[in-house]
Amino acid sequence: MKKLINKVEDVEREMIEGLAKAAPKKLKKLPEGNIVVRAQKKQDKVALVSGGGSGHEPAHGGYVGEGMLDCAIAGAVFTSPTPDQIYEGIKAVATEAGVLSVVKNYTGDVLNFEMAIDMAKDEGIKADYVIVNDDVAVKDSLYTTGRRGVAGTLLVHKIAGACAEEGAALSEVKKCAENVIKNVRSMGMAISPCTVPAAGKHGFTLAEDEIEIGIGIHGEPGTSREKILSANEAAKKLLDTILSDIDYSGREVVILINGMGSTPLMELYIINNFVQDYLKEKGIIVYDTMVGNFMTAIEMAGFSLTLLRLDDDMKRFYDAKADTLAWKK
Repeated sequence: MKKLINKVEDVEREMIEGLAKAAPKKLKKLPEGNIVVRAQKKQDKVALVSGGGSGHEPAHGGYVGEGMLDCAIAGAVFTSPTPDQIYEGIKAVATEAGVLSVVKNYTGDVLNFEMAIDMAKDEGIKADYVIVNDDVAVKDSLYTTGRRGVAGTLLVHKIAGACAEEGAALSEVKKCAENVIKNVRSMGMAISPCTVPAAGKHGFTLAEDEIEIGIGIHGEPGTSREKILSANEAAKKLLDTILSDIDYSGREVVILINGMGSTPLMELYIINNFVQDYLKEKGIIVYDTMVGNFMTAIEMAGFSLTLLRLDDDMKRFYDAKADTLAWKK
């Protein structure tokens, strides 16, 4: 295993400390664990909290800041943070307006966030949550009942975060988040696996001429293994599955072309070239496009595609100001 780390047991802590030191005007790390919050707490608004296992950087700490998250909690690599850690994060950013947690649909994340939210409620904190399940590749997996939450989660952070920043009530911020969840779909593929530092080996193996279709974000294999495809063929396969799930015809969409960690931008832009033309052929109107590494799986090579079907409210919140380490608008 070749990795630029020190001790395996220090990976998550050193990563979070380095993240916070990269943007000290925006972020600070809490002493209670691998938790980052806004450097200056924002009062009089619903606080938005998210998190999950490490290894998805810049998610989730990179999205803490104005217009997006107030707190992100990092567990061990590909492992949910504990209820105690989540509770400390919620408690640190809670306001009288309440706290909304954005949870990706993985069994450990859901159970641990639910427990932490119950703990917060016992302390008199107004708290609620939403579950993101944007991955169209699977209906059930080793990690979850129902569809997984993947890169579409970032658009929930952005749009619900803007809604909260405007001062909306907890029920309205939750409704806003649920509207994004209802309209966002994602799917991914990989041409090579990743290595979890504690394991020291790949999560799966691929021959030189093989790819995995329908991968998640935890280094797990996909739903099918195929012979290698061209960029256009791979993008079409993912897009066709996404487009078959809900009707995007004649609608404006945000496209998120997300690298899984080690895919060159050159290749992501080649994929975008096809995606733009293909959607135009389908009568789908591209409102905005984001290309880059947004929610990764350490150094996996591959990409995911996310489409968000917009309405006027979502457009307004999507266009609102955001100032975080990984997302500025």
